[in-house]
Amino acid sequence: MGLGGLFVGPAGIPLSAKGSGVLNGVRVVKELGLDAMEIEFVRGVWLKPEEAPSLKEVASETGVILSVHAPYYVNLLSKEEKTVRESVERIINSARVGYLAGAWSLVFHPGYYGKLSSETAVSVVRTALKNIVSKLIDEGVRIWVRPETMGGLAEFGSLDEVLAVVEGVEMTHVALDFAHLYARSRGTLNRLRDFEKILDLIEARLGREALKEMHIHVSGIEYGDRGEKKHLDFKDSRFNWVDVINALKNYGVEGVIICESPSLESDALLIKQKIMELSSRA
Repeated sequence: MGLGGLFVGPAGIPLSAKGSGVLNGVRVVKELGLDAMEIEFVRGVWLKPEEAPSLKEVASETGVILSVHAPYYVNLLSKEEKTVRESVERIINSARVGYLAGAWSLVFHPGYYGKLSSETAVSVVRTALKNIVSKLIDEGVRIWVRPETMGGLAEFGSLDEVLAVVEGVEMTHVALDFAHLYARSRGTLNRLRDFEKILDLIEARLGREALKEMHIHVSGIEYGDRGEKKHLDFKDSRFNWVDVINALKNYGVEGVIICESPSLESDALLIKQKIMELSSRA
């Protein structure tokens, strides 16, 4: 169905609203002229279920599209059963409270290969994802569940791998991090046509409608021999974010763009300005 356009916002509460709480963070997003925010459960699911409806109400009032990011300590590929079990619970709990807060999508990092082949890792993550989504659907929790494309070469999360995991699985989709794919390619994937090929592949594998339901991460980034090192502001990175936006507009992509640059709202506003500039030319 799509959201009817591209909604842009920061990964977390805007820096200009730090310390004022998540409800005010959503209001500040709106005041800044942005229209999306990703709630970051970095170290744990800190949003209480009883607090979530208030967040849903504020998001609805302001028209801000919410998403949630599961805690970073998730590894569905661990050799330890306890780690896998706890990882699944973190994803499910993030989805539950995200749904109560009116969040559109849940994003998570799938894990690390260890000694597994890509093929085996795909099978393991896909099985876990099917079980997670089945449980959520049984509970009436309707939220997109999205494994993210990752920037480190030790991390599961090439575009092909994530597509193979979600293909044909209800209520799942890709969390497409262009900066991560740039870092994973060690800088070789950085032109307009490269970004368009990514969208071509998503359309070919998941269908044209998939491009109307996208959740995208963009930021500056630094990489080394093993891929991603750290996120940067756009001005400090060679990542060609402008052509990412050009590609999205060329393909009529709809959904949410979350900015993960350290400056958060400053770079998010640059993205918003670029979208408006391209729209005015159309």
